[in-house]
Amino acid sequence: MENKEAAGRLEVLGEKIWNASRDELYLGMRFLDVALNSFVYQMDTQVSPFGTDGAVLHFHPQQLGGLYRQNRILVNRGYLHMVYHCIFRHMWKEYPAGPEDDFPEVKRQGMDSGARLWNLSCDIAAEYLIDRNYHRSVRYSRSLLRRETYRKLEQEGKTLHAERIFKLLRGWNPDEKGLAKLEQEFYADDHQYWASHQPDRKPDADSCLRKKWQDIDEQMETDLETFSKEASEQNGDLLGQLKIENREKHDYRSFLKKFSVWREELGVDTDTFDYTFYSYGLSLYGNMPLIEPQETKEVKKVEEFAVVVDTSMSCSGELVRRFLEETYDVLSENESFFRKINVHIIQCDETVRSDVKISGEKELREYMDNLTLYGEGGTDFRPAFDYVDEKIRQGEFTDLRGLIYFTDGYGIYPRKAPGYQTAFVFMQEDYQDADVPGWAMKLTVD
Repeated sequence: MENKEAAGRLEVLGEKIWNASRDELYLGMRFLDVALNSFVYQMDTQVSPFGTDGAVLHFHPQQLGGLYRQNRILVNRGYLHMVYHCIFRHMWKEYPAGPEDDFPEVKRQGMDSGARLWNLSCDIAAEYLIDRNYHRSVRYSRSLLRRETYRKLEQEGKTLHAERIFKLLRGWNPDEKGLAKLEQEFYADDHQYWASHQPDRKPDADSCLRKKWQDIDEQMETDLETFSKEASEQNGDLLGQLKIENREKHDYRSFLKKFSVWREELGVDTDTFDYTFYSYGLSLYGNMPLIEPQETKEVKKVEEFAVVVDTSMSCSGELVRRFLEETYDVLSENESFFRKINVHIIQCDETVRSDVKISGEKELREYMDNLTLYGEGGTDFRPAFDYVDEKIRQGEFTDLRGLIYFTDGYGIYPRKAPGYQTAFVFMQEDYQDADVPGWAMKLTVD
């Protein structure tokens, strides 16, 4: 009886600590209102010191009390750390797989190095945002190791979300000692309740929970962009990370179907052919079917479009090549394109540098084998559209389905919409799409 009463008192005390932490965070970050109030608290002596699955905040009463006595800011940071995990859905994501020999020093000891590195990357992403937060409720001195880690990660000058941090850490190829130091430095919460750590969890419940946090995430982005601009500036790069998390990503092959048309093509039309009469005729007359299959079928494929590649200095040659290689893979698929096509691959920076017409797979293969990039000047999208419009007037395009413009987003856009569909394709997550006109489609591909 006494043990139950003591446990009850500890649980009530823990709830009071969490409520006080939640209220203090809310006073400085009102845009987190819904996120901060999305947990129920549950005492759990198996956790160290606390952790969440997105719905329940599990806490060890003695360890939570010890942190609070040491410095209540540590509790505030822990609460916000778990909120960030949920907002960016870290617990539902699988880490990006890499070569098996990425971490030879760690792997020799029989450890799942990829999973460890993903957990560490998620912790660094959350702590990085908190350390760049200027609110007194979470401000805390940073160690030399932490500052040096941030400095190395920031060298690329890009948004440090968990996926990018994972990629950078994997490139460092840490040994066991180095990995353990980083894990100890950035550890804040227990990840044992994450869906990615519990394969037996019911997927339906996790799907609803993940959707709930996605809705919170999107609402926060809207709030920070409109009503809480000052709060956005005080919270480091939170808005930038929210934009990347909420940005819709597409499959490039599926996207190209938007530019497809119906045409007849040689081949058996299985949808209209009745095998019953065909088989009955063969069985009745030997080798004479009652019905013959049609020799042509109507299919929907891509026949004519233009690809414009931004070859300005701001767009790296590696990204351009990756995009063209992906385009080559798609164009080479028989199920996506007609045998005879009219595709123009145009290179343009501030002026059109080259235009190569592709009529079939052989020409496309030759183009890729002898690929040369021209440009590295400024970025102006208008000359490419003027050039394509002139080609239409000359009869080079008879039924142009659309124009796909690969770029990093920095440039001068046309004021008026062209007479064909246009898509600006971005192959990097940190592009600036604020100036993309409303008549154009925006696509982010991996």
